[in-house]
Amino acid sequence: MLLAVPLAPLAGAIVAGFFGQLIGRRAAHRVTILGVAIAFVISAMVLKSVALDGARFDGTVYEWMVVGGLKMEVGFLVDGLTATMMAVVSFVSLMVHVYTIGYMEDDPGYQRFFAYIALFTFSMLMLVMSNNFLQLFFGWEAVGLVSYLLIGFWYTRPTAIVANLKAFIVNRVGDFGFILGIGLIVTYAGSLNYAEVFAKGGELAALTFPGTDWLLLSVACICLFIGAMGKSAQFPLHVWLPDSMEGPTPISALIHAATMVTAGIFMVARMSPLFELSDAALSFVLVVGAITALFMGFLGIVQNDIKRVVAYSTLSQLGYMTVALGVSAYSVAIFHLMTHAFFKALLFLAAGSVIIALHHDQDIRNMGGLRKYMPITWITSLVGSLALIGTPLFSGFYSKDSIIEAVHASNLPGAGFATFAVVAGVFVTAFYSFRMYFLVFHGNERFRHPPVPNEHHAHGHGGHHDPHETPWVVTLPLVLLAIPSVVIGFMTIGPVLFGTLFADAIFVDAARHPAMAELAEAFHGAGAMALHAVTTLPFWLAVLGVASAWWMYLKQPALPAAIQKRFGFIYRLLDNKYYMDWINEHVFAAGARLLGTGLWKGGDAGLIDGVLIDGSSRMVGGLAGIVRLVQTGYLYWYALAMILGVVGLMTWQLWPYLPSLWAH
Repeated sequence: MLLAVPLAPLAGAIVAGFFGQLIGRRAAHRVTILGVAIAFVISAMVLKSVALDGARFDGTVYEWMVVGGLKMEVGFLVDGLTATMMAVVSFVSLMVHVYTIGYMEDDPGYQRFFAYIALFTFSMLMLVMSNNFLQLFFGWEAVGLVSYLLIGFWYTRPTAIVANLKAFIVNRVGDFGFILGIGLIVTYAGSLNYAEVFAKGGELAALTFPGTDWLLLSVACICLFIGAMGKSAQFPLHVWLPDSMEGPTPISALIHAATMVTAGIFMVARMSPLFELSDAALSFVLVVGAITALFMGFLGIVQNDIKRVVAYSTLSQLGYMTVALGVSAYSVAIFHLMTHAFFKALLFLAAGSVIIALHHDQDIRNMGGLRKYMPITWITSLVGSLALIGTPLFSGFYSKDSIIEAVHASNLPGAGFATFAVVAGVFVTAFYSFRMYFLVFHGNERFRHPPVPNEHHAHGHGGHHDPHETPWVVTLPLVLLAIPSVVIGFMTIGPVLFGTLFADAIFVDAARHPAMAELAEAFHGAGAMALHAVTTLPFWLAVLGVASAWWMYLKQPALPAAIQKRFGFIYRLLDNKYYMDWINEHVFAAGARLLGTGLWKGGDAGLIDGVLIDGSSRMVGGLAGIVRLVQTGYLYWYALAMILGVVGLMTWQLWPYLPSLWAH
């Protein structure tokens, strides 16, 4: 039954990918949706068995080979952490598949797109179900590869090609650290299996990295986390994620809600028995997450592309999850991963619904007043936004508030800065979320006479037709995602954070890292938590953020332009994304080009070609020219050469005796 979970989407991907043109569009989407639906139903059954009946599985499915005692195999580890991820990934993927029917209706690559997203789902399921580092790395690279195909799906667009190459290359940087971390662990633990490696954690903790006084586990865990920085888009390896908006909206939702970007968060939670042994690695995770949570949120304030606003929101929320990992609140990070998957997929798909209605205009400055034309999209977007900003009783509140409390309870180096970052981030999140909400659904109907030129206006679109609600295949996933965005946090906070669901999947040293223990002591039920929230600083910061957005973009719409003019330097800094792209292009890429040119011209062309290859051939040619002079073809010349050779040989043999012969 477990095998059917990843293999059903894979079968759908193969059928749609290889036979899509033969079976047609309708059959292609049916077979892929059926595959993902099977995966979701079985995942839900597995989650029920794991949560209620205590079922567990850890075993080998297929042994590939054994090299010097090192087993390379395909295996599944199913516990509370895996079962939660399986259910979230398959449900969000199923919603995206259904939504894609409406969004990609007129696209010529319809069957190819369904094949890709089903393959993406297979890759992510293989990653989360793995019980060993080899399979983890396979799933890790597979989601990277398929994301490259999906981001560049519209391969005739130069911007899409640049974006997918950027995503691929940045992830390779992170993956370099990831494979180094795996290599260190395998070298010193002698196994690829999670359970065997975790059992040797105490031995590994006593080792130092060769040639230094650094703890080996600190180095290995930081290397593993560098991989997570690439996949989960943490600063400074975050630059690929906003540009990945060049892909179709359904894949934006799939990549950014429940699959690729959450792989890093899941991996660190799975490796909790190792990370718990290194405070240095945890502090590194904590500080990187805090920087990402706050400073990526600032960038969302100045974005005008509706999908990019949501993308920077994803970056910021991933920072929150990473902060939770850094303070050893692994279950809180997974809890926020789960709640975020629902409301972020909802926001992306709602953004896609708006884009469809406005003939693919994505600039929020050209929107406004859509509430009365698109009631389902409007109300579901409001639900998603309220969940995102942490409104009490909504799902995002329970996970986000738990992160803030956990950071406050931590005593790790960097916890002070992280506390400031996650609290200040509440205001920033509320401001940019409701800036987008008010500009899109309220105020003047700017889509009739768009103030910002858009390429689609030249094609006869724009204000000629009133926007209208999108088809049911688009709105049904919105409604189905809105429901858990409201209730899932209230329903699950107890068993997920303070129950036994993750008891044997996540390890926390409560004596050294007391955050979870303090959370459990302060928890008195989901209702009491929501009531208490109205007296806390984060709640009023969220209210202030919403009120500020309402005042600036509905009541005083000239105010943002005046602030932008007054603080031009800050605006330019944010608009240029802290100049990270410029630095990458003009420092790192230029340095790599110089190094590459030097190695090419100096090493390859100069040394290898010029000296070793061409030089040796010239030397052989010169020697051959000299030898050729004595090859005359005359017998007497060869006879003379033979006689001289014999004389020379005899002289060489008799040379030691010549002095004594001379003396006599």
